[in-house]
Amino acid sequence: MTEGSATGPVSGRDGARAPARADAILGLGSNMGDKRANLNLAIALLEAGGHITLVARSRDWRTPPWGVTDQDWFVNACIAVSTALEPRALLERCQNVENEMARVRTRHWGPRIIDVDILFYGDTRISETDLVIPHPRITERAFVLGPLSDIAPNMDIGGETVADRLAAIDRTGVDPID
Repeated sequence: MTEGSATGPVSGRDGARAPARADAILGLGSNMGDKRANLNLAIALLEAGGHITLVARSRDWRTPPWGVTDQDWFVNACIAVSTALEPRALLERCQNVENEMARVRTRHWGPRIIDVDILFYGDTRISETDLVIPHPRITERAFVLGPLSDIAPNMDIGGETVADRLAAIDRTGVDPID
């Protein structure tokens, strides 16, 4: 993905618009402990070892729980990354980071110290039991579209831009954190 391609322009670490090459877009979320610190640690762990380089990072967004609502609110973010890892190896790296941060899976959509999902991997489409790219239900989730709009507002998803899809859904409680 490059400027003008599926992702359009992306924001660098300082928030400035700049052309950049991104191979994948990841979604991150946390609703336990120091949520913002958890996101930052996950990004640092993803980059450790040199196989993943951060290209762009969204702002942190405060979001209500989705699916299972009897839990604390989340902080979500999206990052664009450059990587030579193939999708399955990238998934393994994301899961290793979750494990390194002691994520415990006790309930589907339940509380988590960190969640790292592959949202997009270039134009790749995969539909396997444990790996679906693009990630399903992106267009239904303001907690994904909000942060994604920070780094790829003009990205086309099924004939509509990320920004247009975000504007068309209920985003109650989904707000960037200043």
